[in-house]
Amino acid sequence: MTKQINRNGLTLVYTGHGKGKTTSSLGLALRGIGRGFKVKIYQFIKSPERTYGEQIALNKLGVEMVQLGIGFTWTKTPEEHREALKKGWPKAKEAVMSGEYDLVILDELNNALAIDKFPIDDVLPLHEVIDLIKSKPSHVHLVITGRDAKQEIKDLADLVSVIEAEKHYYNEGIPAVKGIEF
Repeated sequence: MTKQINRNGLTLVYTGHGKGKTTSSLGLALRGIGRGFKVKIYQFIKSPERTYGEQIALNKLGVEMVQLGIGFTWTKTPEEHREALKKGWPKAKEAVMSGEYDLVILDELNNALAIDKFPIDDVLPLHEVIDLIKSKPSHVHLVITGRDAKQEIKDLADLVSVIEAEKHYYNEGIPAVKGIEF
């Protein structure tokens, strides 16, 4: 007997400590764009003060990628990060719930949820993320990326891919490479 699924929109999670989580989600975005999907991408850690190769390319395709963060957690104060999350989370949630998009990518949301150096649950509540996954419009595909995905999110996902590094050039002293990391 074949299992039938009546909903179209899937929840996909790319997590783990290897390189390629964002890249995988962008591959899905590219595939979706090719199939006529309306795509929106939010990045929870990256800052709008920097430029990113993927953003440049997506702009050429008419896809908006919005940086909600202010950079790595060690580059700004906890209050600055908390304020960015407080402002950013409602925007991302609204985009998903609007039903306007066929594919919404919440890049590095798992990283944000895993912050333990300062409190974030009052500005980015896990229960709201869980509610979003459960109540998103049925046609919306939702992709959540980032290290250390919460078990509650993985349990709700239709797909969880864990990307682990076997070897990485960072360990050989090679810094981030333009066109590869950013």
